[in-house]
Amino acid sequence: MNNNPIVYWELASNNAEKSVEFFKKAFGWNFEYDQASTIHELEKEANQIHGGGIFTLKQAKLPFLTIYIAVDDVYQKEKEIKELGAFIVIPAHEINPGIHICLFNDPSGVTFAMIQKRKK
Repeated sequence: MNNNPIVYWELASNNAEKSVEFFKKAFGWNFEYDQASTIHELEKEANQIHGGGIFTLKQAKLPFLTIYIAVDDVYQKEKEIKELGAFIVIPAHEINPGIHICLFNDPSGVTFAMIQKRKK
């Protein structure tokens, strides 16, 4: 195993069922409830995480971690998640030629990001 890859993430929510429903509707994710751990486990797929990076804060006051969700059309998905109760933190915009992002809070208040990469 190379580079000690990230293999799991958790979202601690005040209402797990509401969060699960949001991500099911917004992104089509499938979860299975594990009664022993009381965790709604995201369906496992190989090679889901494709990289990461670290940078020095410029605007934010506190350090943070952002999980990016790949989407086909970040502008359309922004509209859809707003209808599902998400709060848009930073509206969809182009950060580099052909790369668009949008940061949002899910209904429980946790910040996530969506990314639309340039077509190859």
